[in-house]
Amino acid sequence: MARSSKKNPFVANHLLSKIEKLNKAEERSIIVTWSRASTIIFAMVGHTIAVHNGKEHLPIYITERMVGHKLGEFAPTLTFRGHARNDNRSRR
Repeated sequence: MARSSKKNPFVANHLLSKIEKLNKAEERSIIVTWSRASTIIFAMVGHTIAVHNGKEHLPIYITERMVGHKLGEFAPTLTFRGHARNDNRSRR
């Protein structure tokens, strides 16, 4: 279910303050965050945000096409390692 249009998009306070500080200083550095639920807003465009996937932080460069999506959508938590091997010997 989508968030109400009366409310603003959710962005973690600590993440928003870091973005605003970097925008004010006109710097570009990697921002590390665990907040996968934060919505990407226009102020984040051009920054690289390292999003935690449960094991490590994956750096994600934010573009205009990502605005409105969540940070967690771009840091997959599961890695597909292939289907189980077809072992016909075990069926005998």
